[in-house]
Amino acid sequence: MISTSNFKNGITIVYDGSLYKIIYFQHVKPGKGGAFVRTKLKDLNSGATIEKIFRSGEKMEQAILETKKMLFLYRDQHYNFMDMESYEQIQLSEEQVSSEKDYFLENMELSVVYHDEKPISIELPIFIKAKVIETEPGIKGDTVGTSFKPAKIETGAMVQVPLFINNGDIIKVDTRTGEYMTRA
Repeated sequence: MISTSNFKNGITIVYDGSLYKIIYFQHVKPGKGGAFVRTKLKDLNSGATIEKIFRSGEKMEQAILETKKMLFLYRDQHYNFMDMESYEQIQLSEEQVSSEKDYFLENMELSVVYHDEKPISIELPIFIKAKVIETEPGIKGDTVGTSFKPAKIETGAMVQVPLFINNGDIIKVDTRTGEYMTRA
């Protein structure tokens, strides 16, 4: 059990039978009345974000999570991963991988988070290097500027890139925001 006075960003709690990750919290002590903790919680099952207010000192169950290093192998009807230590393979459905699937590259190392022996989320590396497979051709002289165009990378994700990027270029993408960082 964890008290609301010990909340920190990133802690996972069990609330109403579901797992929630604390995205934001704020201890509030109004001039009149009891103190409380205002939180923003992300449901790890559905991905929805809720705001909840807890009384100060209220106890919650802290979820015990285990992280395993995995290797993304390939995609068929499911997404197939291999444990880097035991070489055991697991399959996850499209609902389980949610938005992270847009950045999976074959033989990519990533972390799978488990709760009670069930995979609940995937933690991607912060940056990936991917090849641009489809974009409009670049225009000579457009090497610097703030104009962007859509480009499809080898994972299938669409990324806004500068005008000088062409098909076949390898770019660095931030997986948290989906933004182009630099040419690799």
